Amino acid sequence: MKKPTIILGVTGGIACYKSADLVSRLVKKGFDVHVIMTRNATEFITPLTFQKLSSHKVVTNMFEKTATFSVEHISLAQIADLFVVVPASANFIGKMANGLADDMLTTTVMATKAPVIIAPAMNTAMWNNSILKDNIEKLKKYGVIIVDPAEGRLACGDFGKGKLAEMDDIMQVIEKKLVDIL
Repeated sequence: MKKPTIILGVTGGIACYKSADLVSRLVKKGFDVHVIMTRNATEFITPLTFQKLSSHKVVTNMFEKTATFSVEHISLAQIADLFVVVPASANFIGKMANGLADDMLTTTVMATKAPVIIAPAMNTAMWNNSILKDNIEKLKKYGVIIVDPAEGRLACGDFGKGKLAEMDDIMQVIEKKLVDIL
């Protein structure tokens, strides 16, 4: 039986280090995980971490020279059984909600037919911003599953809603969706 394939997008923000734990958990459960990182995510954690955990090359650049002749964002979009973005920054959410595809992650998520789950993580003021709320509602209308952020102390020292949901909660949403689609 084919292992379900999950494409994991990692966006820039302090919470992106928690995505390494997610990759480890998914691989241990038997999923085939491919990681796409935004340029900003690579400022917080290296692609090598995800490469070692997933056993796949990590994609960070749309224009990277590859040994294959496939169009990488299309081939990744096509193999996905599920597309997950953890953490999802306000920037990524805005781009996705408005159909902008200007990097490998946004281009690939726009090209996938797989269900999409995002777990936002950002400062409380950003999470409560009316524009972000509109973008979240727009994504929900398009069928994107949102794993709401948790409330707690944020890296900036603020306290409120905006920190990445607990990994157990994210895993539960992923596993439930995979049961529904497979």
